[in-house]
Amino acid sequence: MAEVLNDERIDEALGHLPQWQREGDAIRREAKLASFPQAIQVVNRVAEIAENENHHPDIDIRWRTLTFRLSTHSEGGITERDISLASEIDGVIDSV
Repeated sequence: MAEVLNDERIDEALGHLPQWQREGDAIRREAKLASFPQAIQVVNRVAEIAENENHHPDIDIRWRTLTFRLSTHSEGGITERDISLASEIDGVIDSV
């Protein structure tokens, strides 16, 4: 069971994740890729990671713009699992 983070810890974590913003009980990032196939490549890689970790983001695909939203729904807020997955998503986006 993951523990919901307090505001101070979320702010600290987002200091290391500059592309992410807090939206209520979730964190969100938008990324514009060079092409639709590249965006789908990112989604596919994130899906593999999410499946391995059994922690799945909400993903919105609009042509070559992706929006990721992370929250640990079972806990009702942002946990370390979300922070960790956000960092991994950044790595995937940076690698394309």
